[in-house]
Amino acid sequence: MKQILCLSNEPWSANPGRTQQLVTRLRDADILYFSPAPSLRDVTWRRPGRRVRPNVTVFTLPPAFTLDEQMARLFWLGQHRLGQFIQAKADRHRFQRPLMWTTNPAHVHLLDRLDYGALVYDCDRVWDELPGAWEGSLAHQADVVFAASPGLQDRLSPCSGNIALLPNGVNFTMFSGANRDARARLLPQVTGPLLGWVGTVWDDLDLSPLLYAAQTRPDWTFLVMGRREGDNPWVRRLRKLPNVLFHNPCPLMEVPQWLERCDVLLDFLRTTRPYSDVVPVRMYEYLSTGKPVVSMLWPDQVELFPDVVYGAYYPEELVTMCRQALEEAPGFVSQRRRAYGEHAAWPVRCDEMARILAVSGLLQE
Repeated sequence: MKQILCLSNEPWSANPGRTQQLVTRLRDADILYFSPAPSLRDVTWRRPGRRVRPNVTVFTLPPAFTLDEQMARLFWLGQHRLGQFIQAKADRHRFQRPLMWTTNPAHVHLLDRLDYGALVYDCDRVWDELPGAWEGSLAHQADVVFAASPGLQDRLSPCSGNIALLPNGVNFTMFSGANRDARARLLPQVTGPLLGWVGTVWDDLDLSPLLYAAQTRPDWTFLVMGRREGDNPWVRRLRKLPNVLFHNPCPLMEVPQWLERCDVLLDFLRTTRPYSDVVPVRMYEYLSTGKPVVSMLWPDQVELFPDVVYGAYYPEELVTMCRQALEEAPGFVSQRRRAYGEHAAWPVRCDEMARILAVSGLLQE
């Protein structure tokens, strides 16, 4: 059985993210999954590992003191602490030269502190807040680099000759087969068109187009559902509008029902991540439902799904595109949207990933 040390950039969750979806689908693999510490005061790293699946054990890493190399002593003490912690768990589970799966440029500082046989770097975003040399060095040392978009692939190409495109994916079965009775159960007080957005409301999420649309079309109802991270400046103004509804996060199994209740699904931009060509998991979830989708775009941005997604560059255009989406003939392009989702199903992504690793000789015992 192949042994894998996974240094994840996201915690183990009931709503699995990219790393969890990919790594845990590898067949015949014994996996130690290391989650980042949620805060500097977190002490869950002292607890024993949790066996979440027969072949997956999850640990929480100790907090790193700092990622600022100018604070040299604290920085290297933190990296030494992390390395010792990971290696001790690997030794206890009798891991010998495992495949190491990394997801963050900061993991480059652990390479000399750990015993591993092969290295994978999975990149799903631009790490502008970290020194570029970290990512360049990690990509250079990796046996295989996976990039979530062509832009990331081009960005890393000077550092590695073995980069494979591996976009995000979706639980297609869940989102394509939503309960069709949901429309009768959810938000019964809404009688007009319902336009919805589902995801994390980050502080840099640009909701100004939503404010404009809600003020311009009081006969439409807008749903914003998900957890909030930080203080988004648009939320307070949106809450004052009677046709904007905020709903707390719900279990993943219920999200498809909420999407089914909506007539149009919306996607907005994050101001701190301009021109990113990484397709978010949310977009694949939207497409899997077959519902009309309207997405905000950056100026001069190339549309990723021009045949199935209505693109808008300005708030005024958002309203126009939403009106066209509401007038779309039933079933006009819904099957084509679902086809995009089906092609992006996580099992399909994982099979492609496993094939690349096998060809590279990294899944051999």
